[in-house]
Amino acid sequence: MKCIFCTINETVLENKLAYAFFDKYPVNKGHLLIIPKRHVEQYFDLTLEERQAIDDLLFKGKELLDQQHQPDGYNIGINCGEEAGQTIFHVHVHLIPRYKGDIDEPRGGVRGVIPEKRMY
Repeated sequence: MKCIFCTINETVLENKLAYAFFDKYPVNKGHLLIIPKRHVEQYFDLTLEERQAIDDLLFKGKELLDQQHQPDGYNIGINCGEEAGQTIFHVHVHLIPRYKGDIDEPRGGVRGVIPEKRMY
């Protein structure tokens, strides 16, 4: 089965080792995915250079989204493995803009991956 991320051509940001594109099923307006160009399933298998390239695009993505959408905050997330919710097995980092009022109570943020543990 061919990896859908290995055939993406609608990129908005790119460097030597990674690129970014808008999520086809965004959580919020401006939701970006940043991925390595090399097909790698798990974040923990990336090279140091690939991690740095992804980090570079995270910051450039934030600048782009700040200009285009003026979000009030961000969530950054990586699903590593099927039990963590990964469904496409090509590393992808979510940069999700957050907006005041997009959920009633944002407290707990990424802890919401297990809903009953979000509030503490």
